[in-house]
Amino acid sequence: MTGRAELVVLVDNDGHALGTRDKAGVHTTDTPLHLAFSTHVFNTRGQLLVTRRALSKLTWPGVWTNSFCGHPGPGEPNEDAVRRRAERELGLRVRDLTLRLPDFRYRAVDASGIVEHEICPVYTAVADADPVPAEDEVMDWQWVDPVPLVDAVRLTPWAFSPWLVLQLPLLYP
Repeated sequence: MTGRAELVVLVDNDGHALGTRDKAGVHTTDTPLHLAFSTHVFNTRGQLLVTRRALSKLTWPGVWTNSFCGHPGPGEPNEDAVRRRAERELGLRVRDLTLRLPDFRYRAVDASGIVEHEICPVYTAVADADPVPAEDEVMDWQWVDPVPLVDAVRLTPWAFSPWLVLQLPLLYP
């Protein structure tokens, strides 16, 4: 969205759109409920891509998380937004996009007091290449086996994003 503000869709508790707000100003200590998505990307060997958030990120800088997240724009289908963010954030084209957790939502407060408050459907996808991440989004990445990741997140949840901590047991019970 070069040259224009990226808009986030604000929603009521049932997910009905209430309006939009500039993404740059939506995440505060009193973040309104809004639409987002979360994506877990696999390679052709069945390994999951985890990323470490850039230190410049407003919330949870430097923590490990799922492959990528984002916000659909007004009227933008989630699947289109997922593909857009995969390219922007990781330089990846994804395929076999599958909605895995359609009703996932969460509210979490960062150590700085900034709140994430999202209705956030969770997708899985496949990539045929390694990522080439944008430096303002991702500082490190790794392909991992999902089962040991579940154990690592359970044992050290503070090292991971709160949404990953909540999503993994639902995806890999």
